[in-house]
Amino acid sequence: MDLFEYQARDLFEKHGVPVLAGAVATTADEAFAAASKMGGRVVVKAQVKVGGRGKAGGVKLAENAEDAREKAAAILGMDIKGHIVHQVMIAQAAPIESEYYLAILLDRSNRTFLVMASVAGGMDIEEVAKTAPEKLAKVPVSAVDGISVAKAKEIIAQAAFPADVAEQVADVLVTLWKAFAAEDATLVEVNPLVKTSDGKIIALDGKVTLDENAEFRQPSHEGLVDHSATNPLEALAKEKGLNYVKLEGQVGIIGNGAGLVMSTLDVVAYAGEKFGGMRPANFLDIGGGASAQVMADGLSIILGDKDVKSVFVNVFGGITACDAVANGIVAALATLGSTATKPIVVRLDGNNVEEGRAILNAANHPLVEQLDTMDGAASRAAELAAK
Repeated sequence: MDLFEYQARDLFEKHGVPVLAGAVATTADEAFAAASKMGGRVVVKAQVKVGGRGKAGGVKLAENAEDAREKAAAILGMDIKGHIVHQVMIAQAAPIESEYYLAILLDRSNRTFLVMASVAGGMDIEEVAKTAPEKLAKVPVSAVDGISVAKAKEIIAQAAFPADVAEQVADVLVTLWKAFAAEDATLVEVNPLVKTSDGKIIALDGKVTLDENAEFRQPSHEGLVDHSATNPLEALAKEKGLNYVKLEGQVGIIGNGAGLVMSTLDVVAYAGEKFGGMRPANFLDIGGGASAQVMADGLSIILGDKDVKSVFVNVFGGITACDAVANGIVAALATLGSTATKPIVVRLDGNNVEEGRAILNAANHPLVEQLDTMDGAASRAAELAAK
């Protein structure tokens, strides 16, 4: 889960990372009130989960509270790379002398954590890596050892931070690590980390990504969810414990096992090219030990998607036996009744496949077709979607 900048700022403050005053506003009047409370110059920042806000006009310096009101009114409602601005952050302005970059992230390819540090802050780190790689230090961090003061000093030295700020930046890095670990984050990024004219080091902008798999031990993270941007079908699936992702196609997909479902998406996309470009409408993995109820829940969610024109159920029976899947399909259709109007193509194989096929044959539901092969079933589902 990606956080808005104001949420990242609040999380930093909670863990002792040095930040300036900040507040969130959803109207120009709220921006005026926040700026009045802070006094002096402030920065009005669009709160969208996408980069390039400044270049798009979503970050503006305001000289006073009335100016902040005007700037907020101009930014609210903007479309920045397809993201509509519904709220702005009012941040206390800082007298910047130098800008730096710090980040801690999960390095999946090397199965460790990684610190990136640079004296070239305030710009795209990808550009720094490309044009001035010597200015970007990349240092692996052990999940067991973490970042001690000694490790932080080693990283800061490798990144060639100036001597007059090295100790402060090292302290910030240690604090960032504590926040990273305590919040089960996969990314904490500060760009820019600034040195002000009075010599202080401040985190002026923050980006944080939290690991949703750690929700069970992070109950407070629920309050950080942007429910307005959550797809209602994904929210419903989450309530039912289903691993579901909404896509933009027309063929609903249900499978058991992430690998099989990913393969199914590819096969459907390929088959759909022959039928006007029909594509998968979702990713839905009912898991290796799914019950008939799970199958019924998944089918009901997909049939409730207005974009879905047909459904492809692709199951290889293992822990989830084919007869349980078949019973789930029958139960779901009985529950949905006349509201179920979309054709369903079923391919069953593996454990108890004959029993599963027999259950569907006996039910003889007019919406259900069975095919023996994955390719054949994908092609038929795409054909039905096109019709």
